[in-house]
Amino acid sequence: QVQLVESGGGLVQAGGSLRLSCAASGNIFRFNDMGWYRQAPGKQRELVATITWGGSTNYRDSVKGRFTISRDNAKNTVYLQMNSLKPEDTAVYYCNKASAYPQYIEVWGQGTLVTVSS
Repeated sequence: QVQLVESGGGLVQAGGSLRLSCAASGNIFRFNDMGWYRQAPGKQRELVATITWGGSTNYRDSVKGRFTISRDNAKNTVYLQMNSLKPEDTAVYYCNKASAYPQYIEVWGQGTLVTVSS
């Protein structure tokens, strides 16, 4: 059974920080590249950051230098440290297997809402 539980979102002022966590079931986490995605109101879900099983990372340009993705393979958990937040980072954030085509992923968690006020 696929299970993804995101947490850590909230309301923060521009320039602030948040740390998101995602506990995933072993069948989706183990040995897979993982990613954080976000979906802003009225927009498509987009891939924000990815991390391989070995810890190599990649980021979309708009968050480079501000966001850091990490994982704890012993705990089946992936994290997203978000610093210098901007109002345009406001979205519901989700984790899942890393994919360039999130529209084809069928199972998602409930996500965690991040709201950045100006």
